[in-house]
Formats: sequence, structure tokens, C-alpha cells
Amino acid sequence: MVWGGVAAETIQLNEDTLWTGAPGNYTDPDAPKALAQVRNLVHEAQFVQATQASAGLFGGPTQVYQPLGDIKLQFDGSHFNYGAYSRELDLDTATARVQYTVGGVEFRREHFASNPDQIIATSISASSPGSVSFTVSLDCALPDHRVHINNDHKNQIVLIGSCSGQQPGSTGIQFAAVLELEISAGNGVVSRLDDDGNGLRVEGADWAVLLLSASSSFQGPFTNPANSTRNPTSLALLAFQEVAKLSYSDLWSRHVDDYQSLFRRVLLQLWTGAAAEADDRAVAVRTTAERIRSFQEDQDPAFVELLFQFGRYLLISSSRPGTQVSNLQGIWNPDVKPAWDCAPHLNINLEMNYWPSLPCNLRECQEPLFDHIQALSISGSQTAKVNYEASGWVVHHVSDLWAKSSAYERDARWAIWPMGGAWLCTHLWEYYTYTMDKDFLQKTAYPLLKGCASFLVDWLIKGPQGYLETNPSTSPEHVFVAPDGKQASVSYSSTMDMAIIKEIFSALVSAAEVLNMTEDPLVQNVGEIQSKLSPTKTAKDGSIMEWALDFEDPEVQHRHLSHLFGLFPGHTITIEKNPDLCKAAEKTLYKRGENGPGWSTTWKIACWARLRNSEQAYKMVKHLIQPVDPDKTTIDFEGGLYSNLFTAHPPFQIDANFGFTAAVAEMLVQSTMLDLYILPALPREKWPNGSVKGLKVRGGLTVDVSWREGDLHEVGVWQENDGQEINLVKKMLHYRGRTTEATISSRTVYTFDVGFKLVEEI
Repeated sequence: MVWGGVAAETIQLNEDTLWTGAPGNYTDPDAPKALAQVRNLVHEAQFVQATQASAGLFGGPTQVYQPLGDIKLQFDGSHFNYGAYSRELDLDTATARVQYTVGGVEFRREHFASNPDQIIATSISASSPGSVSFTVSLDCALPDHRVHINNDHKNQIVLIGSCSGQQPGSTGIQFAAVLELEISAGNGVVSRLDDDGNGLRVEGADWAVLLLSASSSFQGPFTNPANSTRNPTSLALLAFQEVAKLSYSDLWSRHVDDYQSLFRRVLLQLWTGAAAEADDRAVAVRTTAERIRSFQEDQDPAFVELLFQFGRYLLISSSRPGTQVSNLQGIWNPDVKPAWDCAPHLNINLEMNYWPSLPCNLRECQEPLFDHIQALSISGSQTAKVNYEASGWVVHHVSDLWAKSSAYERDARWAIWPMGGAWLCTHLWEYYTYTMDKDFLQKTAYPLLKGCASFLVDWLIKGPQGYLETNPSTSPEHVFVAPDGKQASVSYSSTMDMAIIKEIFSALVSAAEVLNMTEDPLVQNVGEIQSKLSPTKTAKDGSIMEWALDFEDPEVQHRHLSHLFGLFPGHTITIEKNPDLCKAAEKTLYKRGENGPGWSTTWKIACWARLRNSEQAYKMVKHLIQPVDPDKTTIDFEGGLYSNLFTAHPPFQIDANFGFTAAVAEMLVQSTMLDLYILPALPREKWPNGSVKGLKVRGGLTVDVSWREGDLHEVGVWQENDGQEINLVKKMLHYRGRTTEATISSRTVYTFDVGFKLVEEI
């Protein structure tokens, strides 16, 4: 995070393996007894008592994500009197810049974080030679740390420290950050600060470059930090050896090439005027904060473009092969005690973080999620075996760096929810449908799906109405009014439970068909079980029932849309197959209302898009783009945007930034393995002209779409293959009641007009 100060600047640092604690024990041998008690109470319709008894299934808190520290820059007193200030984040190059003038001299600071070289770089320069003077130091909010100048390299500041361990006095994750300073050869002097000797002062340089590397002793989710063989200081210093021969411009070029190879895959343009005006956006320069404040009036479609691409930028910047999974506030967390521990929450938030990865052409960014699922399957197998006497593996609603798989604590509303791992596993099958990567399906997805499905088969028990049910069951974070008039959260077979299970069972059967493993006993068992799962039900008011029984809802406009999982991101409620349920889903969305935190708002956009209701989808787009006071940290579930485009809960959570990007893509293109729906929820009056290039759809295809005056102009479809054996793909193209079948062969781009006439084949 670059705060953009002038006389004093703070560059806030995170390293994504810095967490408190160590690997934990996520089992409880007393849990089976508590489980039996809860199940009996549920069967007796004693829902309040069952909710109370479910405390015997709680599994304790997660560990906490920690910030690394800050780079502190201090300039002389003349910088208090500055002018012509500007700061920007260039999304095309992932580079942040600050510019201003002091006494006729223009100062410029530039910052980027390089994935290929694992270096954070800052350049400080001035338009007049010898004008760059400042002090630089490292700071850390964690109590166990120290800072010193490297005796072997006088221009290096070293920060070393430790996160808190599992118990007081135990060894936690060790970390180190090394900041190296380089200045112009002709002018300038570097000296050690006199006051504490742990900072450096630059006097009279033409320019200065700061490079920062960081590392930790984290050696995997199952290695205790006390047993780690990683030396974080040595690893941080090693990064400088790797880049020693690279200039600042070399580093920047390598960073940009790496970043743009992902970012430039998708281009979205929206405009309201005639087509000829598409590239003419000569409007007065306004700050991002001003654009947010004015959106309710001007509804600038270019701002939607910006927010869409900002989500892609964030995902590229926070989740790459080898990183940790993107957490609740992401690598932008500033707090030692962050809201909700900054942990990955599995009952919507973590999944939403990865919603844009496939449709928005960032498949590589999902790899950390699969690594995390793999780790969760290991710890979760012990939780399933001991806590539930079940096979396979299970994870609940919140996890952490140490692959916590047991339930949380304090309240059954969120703690009693063993569906977190199952929801995550839906991403495995989705990855295959988008990429057609059979090797991934066989080696990664299928074994994890089998383990997940094995648990679900054991978790299901026969209910009094003959259906297989989940018990205990909750609808995440919500409560109902029990028959005795008291509020409870634990019952059986919530709509979300059943929707997720159906999704997993369908994915397992489909994967087995692709891999010729349909004779697998588990697959055959699942095939038989599918017909015994309770169907999605409609309440007396016409909405989707949230629980197995039509309980009274004490909070009709609750933030979660759990009972709409089958609509989005699931696939068990569709306009083509379940028109009546879609009408009930529409009633449910109206009933839930428009208010809620940012992630709830973006989930509603996606749901309305699936219902192909462009008016309501756009209404929620507009609802999200409202300013939020950054000093407001109370939990108000109001949503909105901070002035830097981060989405609000409030307080800050990063999930809605990702959810918005995915939801806009859903408004423009939807797909199944057989069908491609073009502009299914386009707000034609708000975005009458536009184009999107590079979106991915199921079946391994890439799509370009352009439209004029609210009507389709052209659609291009092709296979990129990515090394997979795909020769011919048949796709039904749909647009406003028109349908045609297209056969797409490898490495050929097919372009169709509004009538689906093939106008070009390259």
C-alpha cells in the first residue's frame, strides 16, 4: 500500500506467510457424542436446544494474519509547501506513482512489486540535479522485532522478527525484510542516521532506488516453525544476488512483461455515445474519489470498466503460483488485529475471491486456491475421521495458513457448517470445464472430489420423510424462529447444504465419465444417492425456502444469499431447466432487498445476471458504487467503495472487488458446456455501446463480443487449446431468442454477426 504522502511517506508492507501460531490439532474425540446429541434434538424438533448443544462441536479460533511492517520516508521541511500534486495507480503496468513540485522542482516517486524477481521497488527522482534528499527506515508493529544496518552492506537496512507462537514463549514464524538503497553515481551521499543508527539518510542525489525483499521461515502448513530449516534473512538477501546485474528499468520491464501477459488478456470498453466516439474520452480529469461520488448522477460506464479491471489487477497482484491463497483483506491488511483475523472465510468470501479467475482469463491465479484445498484435504481427513467418524475430508467455514479444518467457535450460526470444503471443491470441476485440462482433472481435481464426496456420503443420514438429510445443518450466519417462538440456527438439510452436495455429486459423476471411471464404487453410490436428496422447495410466500422447514425469518434482508447457491455460483437452478424455481429465486432476491455489505451486493449482481434481469443487475451495480468514509470501521453491512476503489463491508474486505469483476462478466457472457449466452444481462440503456475481448467460457473457448446501440454487433469465438487435445467443440449460440449451432475447431477464430451469420473465419 502506497499512501502517497509528501513530506512523509509510508509504504505499507505485507508478506503473505506471516501468521500467528503453528500447525494445530483439528480433532476432538468428544465430538461424536455431541454430534449424536445434536442430531437427536433436531429429530425431536428441539431446535433451540440443538443450537445450544452444538457448542460441543466447536473447534476453536483461527490464527491471525500479520502485517510485515512499513518503509518510512521523511523529506525535509520544504516539502510541506508543495504544489501540482498527483498520485495514480496505472492498472496497465501495475505501477503506483506520486508527483508534486517544491520550489519549481518536480519530484516523482514510482513503486511496483515484481513477481518474477520477488522485489518491491521504489524510485525517487527530481527534475533538478542534486535535489533528492530524504531519510529512510523500516518499522514494524509486531512486538518481537529489531532493525539494524547490515554490517556487510552499509546501504542495507535489515528488519528481523517473529510472529507470536501457539503458546506464550513458543516459536512462531520468523521473518526478515531487507531494504537496499542505491543512489546516483555522480551526486549524493548516503549516511547512517545519528539518532538510532537503524535508518539511512540521502543528501543531494539526482535519484535513489529502494529495493525490498522479504521472506519467512514458513515451510508449509504442517511444519512447526520451531522445526523450520528456512533462514528468512538469508533468503531475503539471496533475492538481491539474483537481481544484482539488473538496472531499475530492467526490473520494471521484467515486472511489466510478466504482469501484462495476464492483464492484457481481457479488454472491456463501455460508452454511451455513437460508435465513433469510442476512443474520444476527453473529459475533465477527476480524482477517483470524485468519480465515485458522482456516479449516482453521471453513471459513467468508463468507471465500471475501471472497477472491473481493478478486480483483475488485484487478483493478479495477490494470487500467483507459489503464493498463499488470497485472504479476507488480502496482502493489503494494515492491522495486527485485523477484522475476522483476515482469515479465508469459506462460506462465501474465499470462493468469491476466485470467481473472476476463470471467466476473466486468469486461470493461473487460481493455483494457490488448489494448493490450499490440497492442504485442507489432509487436515480435514483427520477432522472427518475423529469428529464425525466419517471417511473423506471436511472443512468448515473458516481456515488459516495452517489449514484449519475444524469448526470455529462462539456461535453455531457460522461454526456449525461442514460444507466449506465442498464449496471449494466446486472450483475444481469449474476449472476443468473452462480449461478442458484432463491432466488436472485426473491428478488434482478427481482425487479431491472423491475425498469430498466420500465425506458427504457418510454425512448424509436418512430422514423421517425418506430423503437423505444433513444434520446438524445451518444456513450460514442466519437464524430462524423455531416453533416455540425462540430463535435458533441449527436444524436439518438447509437449502444451501443440499445445493452444494448436488453440485459435488454431479461434478464427481461428470468427472468420472470424462476419465472413464464410472465403475468406481463411490461414483456408482453417488449416482444412486442423487435421486434421494431433498429437492429445492418454495415457501408459502413464493420465495426459495432457506431451511428444510418453512420457518419464520426474523431478518428477511439478511446479507447472505445462501439458499440461492443453486442459482449462482451453482447450476441446479436455471431458466431453461427450472423456470418456476427461477421465479421463486427472483422473489427471494426482491425479498432480500438491496442493502448489505459489498460482497452481498456483488453476489446479487451475479444472481440477477443469471436470471437475465439486466435492470436489477445494473441497479445493484449502481448500489455498490457509493462512497464510504474510510474512518468508519463499525460493522454496518452497508457496502460501498473507499476512495481508492477498495470495497467496504464495512470495515474493509477485498472480496467484493473480485465479486464485482466476475458479476460484470456474467452480465456480458454466460455459458454451459453446450451453450453460450451472449449479452444475457446487458443494461442496454446504460451501456448501449461497448465491447469485451478475451473472456473465457466453458468448453475451453475464448469470446469477443461487441455491441452497438444496445444490440449485438459481432461475436468472435475460438479455442486457444493451451496444449490440450481439443479438435472440435460444438456450441449453441444464444442471443435474445436467436439460436444457432457452431462448430469451433482449434486455432480458428469464427466471427458471427447479430443474425449469427458467419462473417469471418481466420
